[in-house]
Amino acid sequence: MVFAAGAYSGKKQDFQIDQSGHAATRMDVIVNHPAKPVVLMLGAYEPTVWNIGWTPGTRVVGILASGYHRQAVAGFSQSTTVMTSTYDNRGACGYFYVGSDQQAGLNPLSRKLFGRPVSMVYPATDGQIVIGAAIPPGARVETSADIRPESYIDRSAPKAGEAGLVEAVNKGILRKSNQADMQAWVDAVARSRPAPDTPPVAGQSKPELPRYSNAYVVLKPFTYPAGLYGAHSAVFFIPRGVPQPQGDPGHSTVYDFNTLRCQGGRCSSDGY
Repeated sequence: MVFAAGAYSGKKQDFQIDQSGHAATRMDVIVNHPAKPVVLMLGAYEPTVWNIGWTPGTRVVGILASGYHRQAVAGFSQSTTVMTSTYDNRGACGYFYVGSDQQAGLNPLSRKLFGRPVSMVYPATDGQIVIGAAIPPGARVETSADIRPESYIDRSAPKAGEAGLVEAVNKGILRKSNQADMQAWVDAVARSRPAPDTPPVAGQSKPELPRYSNAYVVLKPFTYPAGLYGAHSAVFFIPRGVPQPQGDPGHSTVYDFNTLRCQGGRCSSDGY
């Protein structure tokens, strides 16, 4: 039997497994189909670690993991043949991921590789997939400790998202910013521009400075953690003499004292 499973992404993790700059996600898969040997076609767009488990009597004889970014399989038995073919690794089988609008290529690829179509597609829910029959309460699930999900963590990359920022603060690479940092930026921008030849206006107050809750000052060479998008974005101040950080700031706002340029969606026409 050939079963396909997956989604655009699994449950987001705080680490990376490749150089895509995307935080890894995780899929926990339990296969419950003891009647016949099983081949799995697992697909996700985002870099994903697939952790495989099975019920007693179930035999997973082959796994094809695919997606756009790196796919890694853990927990499988040593008797299981595993192959990965992704866009990033230019795999011989091309790439696919499992989604509501991504089903068309599954049967042709399954027939080409395994001589039969996919028997059933199982979409993931928050990184959880049960393939086959529902798991009875208290049922034993087997897995192999030979290859653990944690073995795929890229130790050279910072943790992703908020965890990466906290780690950088703890290491003294970043510090939390305050309103004095924002005021220093406004003053620096003002000094770089000619004073306007206009008289002051009675009762006119200075514009209120922006206030950010997730803002940092870069103190040392720094690499932006993956996943700084949307609600997970941040604000960074780069003091004069501190090098431009590596990596992708995502949707974050960056105030660079070296160039007096503000980059990001929160920048105003006034430079802040």
